[in-house]
Amino acid sequence: MGISHTNNHQINSSNARWSSEKIAKYALFVALSMAVSFIEFPLIPDLSYLKYDPSGIVCLVAGFAYGPAAAAIVSILGFAPHLFTNPLGTVMAVLVSLGASVTAAIVYKKMHTRKGAIIALLAGSIVAIALAIAGNLVITPLYAHMTVSQVAALILPALLPFNIIKLALHVAVTMLIYKPISNLLHKNN
Repeated sequence: MGISHTNNHQINSSNARWSSEKIAKYALFVALSMAVSFIEFPLIPDLSYLKYDPSGIVCLVAGFAYGPAAAAIVSILGFAPHLFTNPLGTVMAVLVSLGASVTAAIVYKKMHTRKGAIIALLAGSIVAIALAIAGNLVITPLYAHMTVSQVAALILPALLPFNIIKLALHVAVTMLIYKPISNLLHKNN
């Protein structure tokens, strides 16, 4: 009986340490995502209201490194500070980030190769762009004093190009930095 109790204690201690480490790593990604979400700039000069921030890259890396749950947590919590100043914009940012990072993480988990990463990032980009367009049709009329048809008229000249450029940047940077970051994160495992 004493041996069983000791073994259970060792197993629980091991799981607790793993959980603490996992929480710490997720928190690091959330903090990084929050920090870089404040770095905003327009990608298309005539559309300065559409701003790019690199936080989606952090969400993608977290998803690749730790799976869809990490991608979701970092996507949601990373934008939390913006909820107070721009609630509807935050909903849009979270929606697009979840679409890109969770989709990519799911695909990458099944196809854990370089080719799988490319397919994952492309799939995530397609889902994110679809969610961005749909989200703009629902959310933008609520705060921009525009009708749905006015927003729809912006899809081809503004929303689609912006989101394609944004996600292309996310994909390119993620492909450049993921492997070195992954090696660093999993170095002690």
